Amino acid sequence: MNEYIEKVLKEIEKKDGSEKEFLQAVREVYTALEPVISSHPELEKNAILERMSEPERLISFRVPWVDDNGKINVNRGYRVQFSSLIGPYKGGLRFHPTVNQSIIKFLGFEQIFKNALTGLPIGGAKGGSDFDPKGKSDNEVMRFCQSFMTELYRHIGQDVDVPAGDIGVGAREVGYLFGQYKRIRDAYEGGVLTGKGLSYGGSLVRTEATGYGLIYFMREMLKNNGSNSFEGKTVTISGSGNVAIYACEKALQLGAKVVAMSDSNGCIYDKYGIELQDIKTIKEVKRGRIKDYLNNHKEAVYTEATAENPFPIWSIKTDIALPCATQNEITLEAAKKLVANGVIAIGEGANMPTALEAIEYFHSNGVLLAPAKAANAGGVATSAIEMSQNSMRFYYTFEEVDKKLENIMKNIFYSCKESAEKYGLKNNYVAGANIASFLKLSQAMIEQGVV
Repeated sequence: MNEYIEKVLKEIEKKDGSEKEFLQAVREVYTALEPVISSHPELEKNAILERMSEPERLISFRVPWVDDNGKINVNRGYRVQFSSLIGPYKGGLRFHPTVNQSIIKFLGFEQIFKNALTGLPIGGAKGGSDFDPKGKSDNEVMRFCQSFMTELYRHIGQDVDVPAGDIGVGAREVGYLFGQYKRIRDAYEGGVLTGKGLSYGGSLVRTEATGYGLIYFMREMLKNNGSNSFEGKTVTISGSGNVAIYACEKALQLGAKVVAMSDSNGCIYDKYGIELQDIKTIKEVKRGRIKDYLNNHKEAVYTEATAENPFPIWSIKTDIALPCATQNEITLEAAKKLVANGVIAIGEGANMPTALEAIEYFHSNGVLLAPAKAANAGGVATSAIEMSQNSMRFYYTFEEVDKKLENIMKNIFYSCKESAEKYGLKNNYVAGANIASFLKLSQAMIEQGVV
C-alpha cells in the first residue's frame, strides 16, 4: 500500500477505532486511490486525505418526545456536516435503531463523493436518530419529528445544509419536519428540505429517483459489457422500501423478471415474478411485512431471516442482484453463493451494502459491480433538481425530470468508466467512482486553501 495512504489510515484508526462502519468506508475509498496518490505528490503536501476524512462539523443532540400513553421518551439525534467544498451540505436523515455516530459518519463520508459524481453543486452531509418509526402512530411520529427539528433547524438552511429522507424517513416524516421548520422560522424556505410532498414544493420523480437511477446506471454498465441490458434477466432485490420498489418497477419496464424481495424479517421468492402492485400495497399503504405477500400468492415461498442468515435472499439463483436494504448485507459467504449461482452483475442501491472481501471476490470472479456512491446517486441528484425548482418557483413535468435523471446517471457511469480506464482498472467501477469524485474534490480543496 502507498505509504501516505497507510499512514493516514493508521491515524484514523487510532482516533476513530471504535467506528467500524466509518473506518470501512474510508478504507474502501482510500485504498482505491492508490494509483492517483502515487502519481500526485501534491496531495500529500496539502494533507488532502487527512482533511477529507475529518468532518467540518459533527452535531449530536437530545430528542425528547411524548408517546400516546403520556410516557416521555428520549432519543439521540445527529447531523454530520462533512464537506461544503462544492456546495451546501446535502444528505438524508435516517431514523432507525441502529443509528449511531459511526453509521452517520460513514454515510456522510460516502455522500461527499456521491454528490460530487452528480456534477451538481452540492456538498456532503448525513443525519438521523436511533428513533424507530415502525409501530408508532402518526401522532407519535409527528411529535418526534417536531422535537427533532426544534434542535436541527438552527444548523440547516437552503443555502447551508439541505436534509432529505433515508431509511425510516419518507414523505410522512419529511412533511412533519418541514412543517415544524416553517413554524419556527416563520417563513417558507422550500429548498431547506427535499423529498417534500408535491402539494408543497416537492419534485416529480423524487420518490422513484434512487431506484430508477440505479437501473439507469446498471443498464449502461451492462450495455458496455456486451449484455442486452435487463431484457430476459432474472433479478433479486433486497429490501422493500422506496429504493427497492422503484428499482423493481424500472427493471420490470426494461423486461426483467424480478423473483425475490425482502425486508428485515425475511424474503419472498415468486418463480413467476413478483407482482409489484401487491408489494406497494403492503409496504406503502398498509406498512405491513413482506410475508403478507403470501396471502394473495400461495405459490410464493417465504424464508425467515435468522441471526445466522440475516439475508437469505442471496441464496436464490439470479442473473442480477440489487442490494437495496442496508450496509454490509452481502458478506463474503453471500458473495460466494451468488457467484456459484451464476450472478453476472451487482447493483448497490443501499449505501455500502457489500463487504470489502465480497467486493474483491466479485472482481476476481469477473462479476460487474455498480458501486453505491455512483449507482444510487439518482436520489440526491433529483433532490438537487428539486432545490433548483424551488429556487425558480417553477416545476418540471415527470418526463422532464426523468430525462434529466437518466442523463445524469449516464454521465456518472461514463465518468466512472473513464477514470478507471485512465489508471488501468478497466471494469473496476468501484475504483472509477472513487477516483473521479476524489479528483474533483481534491482540486476544490487545494484551490480554496487551508480552511
